[in-house]
Amino acid sequence: MKACELISWLEEKYSPSFAEDWDNVGLLVGNDEKEVSHVFLALDLTEEVLSQAEQAGADMIITHHPMIFSGIKKINNHTFTGRKIIKLIQKDILYYAMHTNYDILGMADLSAGYLKLTDTKVLSVTNKEGDKPEGFGRVGKLPKKMSLLECARYVKTCNGLSDVRFYGNPDREIETAAICTGSGKSMIKDAIRAGADVYVTGDIDHHTGIDAVAEGIAVIDAGHYGTEYIFADALKKVLLEAFPELSVTCAEVKSPYTVV
Repeated sequence: MKACELISWLEEKYSPSFAEDWDNVGLLVGNDEKEVSHVFLALDLTEEVLSQAEQAGADMIITHHPMIFSGIKKINNHTFTGRKIIKLIQKDILYYAMHTNYDILGMADLSAGYLKLTDTKVLSVTNKEGDKPEGFGRVGKLPKKMSLLECARYVKTCNGLSDVRFYGNPDREIETAAICTGSGKSMIKDAIRAGADVYVTGDIDHHTGIDAVAEGIAVIDAGHYGTEYIFADALKKVLLEAFPELSVTCAEVKSPYTVV
């Protein structure tokens, strides 16, 4: 199929109109008239991921995080972004990103499903049009009541992580959880208003963590990568259901940091 056909399908399901104004989603590099038979999926377009995609024979790369966020004045071999753009063009590989639009229309329900939350509602509504409100994150009931320590271990297990951090009394009883993948500290107030006992997200800094506890909510920091690496496998499943003739490869699951 042509890339424009695949892109049209993606944008009907995960409309770019839901993306935040500061975001940069859609086809970022390449000719959408190109025939595509092999798609490579990753959270970020690192140079390692680009090499993996090339070795796999991919025609198109789709990532969650955009490689290009704002205007670029120069494209040359002296910057890592420039090198990647040059290589994409040289190898005739299209590059597409689906970020906050996917956060709202895909990742939110996906992450809530990993934790088996029930009676879920949107955590932070951004769009009230259509049949139901849409927005970032979800809040719902955990399968059972548990202590904060047990909840942290539960989140770690559900997401297949080696470690998580948490702020709050380990013995505190947890029943209602809010979750927003990636960097979600700006939505702690939303989690408090929603009546959540705990907020699961990533990129929580020291002061944000202790301030949240002071305001009455526990926080589990499962990491930016730890809450969003599920993107590639989830999108692969969706693509293969819609286009069984398409070859789809996911980048190797590899945390960008090491805990010692």
